[in-house]
Amino acid sequence: MAKKWGQFVRDWITKKMDLPSDVMMDLPRITMVGQIHIYVENHRGLLTFSDKELRLLLKQGQLLVKGKAFVIKMILPEEILLEGKIDQVIYINE
Repeated sequence: MAKKWGQFVRDWITKKMDLPSDVMMDLPRITMVGQIHIYVENHRGLLTFSDKELRLLLKQGQLLVKGKAFVIKMILPEEILLEGKIDQVIYINE
């Protein structure tokens, strides 16, 4: 019951204060430019990286990006900018 109440309060505050839901709900923000760039904010860490795959830890599950010729252009504790040819972006729920 407490979990549902907490979710209700968060939703209500988000709506009333007109705050972005990714901020209040601790969700990742993913921005893609075509198939060449992907920028991910609010991740929990880099799990794996190769020239064909990137796997990030999220609050709930993981984010898997598949493609070719991947290069990490920028990486910060909660942000990453990946460049290459992106073929797939997959959420993995755990």
